[in-house]
Amino acid sequence: MNSEQATALVKSVLTSIVPDADYASMTPETDFRQVLELDSLDFLGFVEQLSEQAGCRLDEDDYERLTTLHSSTELLVQRTASGD
Repeated sequence: MNSEQATALVKSVLTSIVPDADYASMTPETDFRQVLELDSLDFLGFVEQLSEQAGCRLDEDDYERLTTLHSSTELLVQRTASGD
């Protein structure tokens, strides 16, 4: 998976959880969990959907990297390239 695909996937999954998510107001470094007001159940749903759709395992240790579009994209690119 390349960066564009990973970013599109992150946005798609976030939109399924927060349908009115406004990405125009966010930078790649914006903490989307805070801006979109994701509670813990929303976030777990995000992680599960992201893992399933990307075809890679995302563990609790990865949660701190799943807070911005940039870091989430980087993590997905790394995981899908290494086959984890």
